[in-house]
Amino acid sequence: MTLIYRVLVAMVLIFTIWNLYEEEDMMKQANNALVIIPLLLRVLMIK
Repeated sequence: MTLIYRVLVAMVLIFTIWNLYEEEDMMKQANNALVIIPLLLRVLMIK
């Protein structure tokens, strides 16, 4: 179950990073950067 959770979160993380580089608007890039931090911590299982 934990493996499935980590894979799903990793997929969301990859798409968020991809969106960060594709986005032109600076505010949306900053929003993506703020979303990436907790996702990365969840993938690494750091609380």
